Amino acid sequence: MTTDPAALRAALAASIPAEPEWRAAVAAVPRERFLGDAVFSATGGGWVPVRRVETAEDEWLRMVHADRTWVTQVDGVEAGDARGPITGSPTSSATLPSLVVRTAQVAGLRPGQKVLEIGTGTGYSTALLCHRLGAENVVSIEYDAQIAARAAGHLRDAGYEPSLAVGDGLNGCKEHADYDAIVATCSVRTVPPSWFWQLNEGGTITTTISGWALAAGLIRLTLDDEGVAQGRFTADAISYMLARPHERPPSAVYFRQDGDTRPFHLDPGLLESWAGRFVAQLSAPSAELMETGTGVVLRDVATGSQAWTEGRVVHQHGPLRLWDQVEEGLHAWQREGGPDLAGFGMTATPWEQVVWIGSPDGPNWRLPV
Repeated sequence: MTTDPAALRAALAASIPAEPEWRAAVAAVPRERFLGDAVFSATGGGWVPVRRVETAEDEWLRMVHADRTWVTQVDGVEAGDARGPITGSPTSSATLPSLVVRTAQVAGLRPGQKVLEIGTGTGYSTALLCHRLGAENVVSIEYDAQIAARAAGHLRDAGYEPSLAVGDGLNGCKEHADYDAIVATCSVRTVPPSWFWQLNEGGTITTTISGWALAAGLIRLTLDDEGVAQGRFTADAISYMLARPHERPPSAVYFRQDGDTRPFHLDPGLLESWAGRFVAQLSAPSAELMETGTGVVLRDVATGSQAWTEGRVVHQHGPLRLWDQVEEGLHAWQREGGPDLAGFGMTATPWEQVVWIGSPDGPNWRLPV
């Protein structure tokens, strides 16, 4: 098997279902220059650093050019700085190339458009944008200063010179506005107002709408001349990390509270489908969803309310009847035929954002703003 980086890039590009121009970008951008000298590999609930110096070069190159996500930071700890296995949540990664390309294609990006990328990460996705659109048309902002500095070095080494900024991408990047398109490589619970204000008329926002049930929907919103953005979700069951300010706040150790008990009317197994979980997330937007060996747990971050299933019953405790909210949403979804995410759309302004099924007049949910 070849370990020539150019041949590996060509094979990776050929494996990705994409427009020829984006496959050409994957074949051209040297991904091995963007992953640094170490990445994390998931193992047994934790993360083990995999170092280039401790790995055979051909094996490393094949790893780098696999169509998979490599975690590069866990709870602020860089893979190169970890002395051994650690636990925690990923806070930065090199996203799998096919997802980066899929997002760019959904965005409908064209050469000559000025694009703001939210989340520079390793710089790899930024380099793909530069190759396709021209570096002079690409602005990228990164929340983490250490990650941003490393990405800037990667991009220089690879020969790309976009405009880079450090800061909270939820505020956009006013310095270089206005933009024809904004593309987020992180998920958000709601679209930040600044993204609307920094778009040209007819501009687009491509992002994943997610939440604390971790079900995300990929959508391209187009801004009209009245300042309203609208679009439909794709059917993709994909996910990016939540933007750090949109992450759920730290919570205490979970203890089950019996509360009121009743038989449930809908099978909790509906939440195993991506669309079903997405509906649950819309219906109880401040609740986190957990799965145990015996059932489903919902815990509301804001009020401490909780619901958990066991056998054929659900226990609900606290001021919010979380399972009632979820069942109401699931009933509405089922009445519409239980579509996948392609059956959902969104209408949004800086002040009100609504996800709906079928049409804006169908069942709908307001996002937290």
